Amino acid sequence: MSITRWEPFRDLVVTQDRFNQLFNDTFARAYGDQQEPAQHAWVPPVDIYETGDSLVLKAELPGINPDDVEIRVEDNTLYLKGERKFEKEVKEAGLHRVERSYGTFMRSFSLPNTIDSDKVKAEYENGILTLTMPKREEAKPRTIKINVPKA
Repeated sequence: MSITRWEPFRDLVVTQDRFNQLFNDTFARAYGDQQEPAQHAWVPPVDIYETGDSLVLKAELPGINPDDVEIRVEDNTLYLKGERKFEKEVKEAGLHRVERSYGTFMRSFSLPNTIDSDKVKAEYENGILTLTMPKREEAKPRTIKINVPKA
């Protein structure tokens, strides 16, 4: 028989989260833009990681034309801006469900001073935008060899 820890407020927190979701969904539908289904601001998810000589950002931008994405580095801040447009091919009367988000997005990320902003590279493949931001030479880690004098 295992011992289960009793957490008296867990159910209360779960209930509060469910109510918040219910109210958010209800008000979004009631006061949202009825002309364009799901036409609201959205935030594409990103992963940011560091390699030995660069900082890499990967953003999920499926269904977006790379020409509709603006990337700018200014004052050690990376700005990522774009728009996913609603497809007008489907008549609104024929829509059964719209769950994908549409509209403009803007993300900004503070960059360390070690990034060489003149050498940032952007690639777009299979809906993933990859930004590679190399570090300046003086900021790259280097190994220092220890010299031992011969006796």
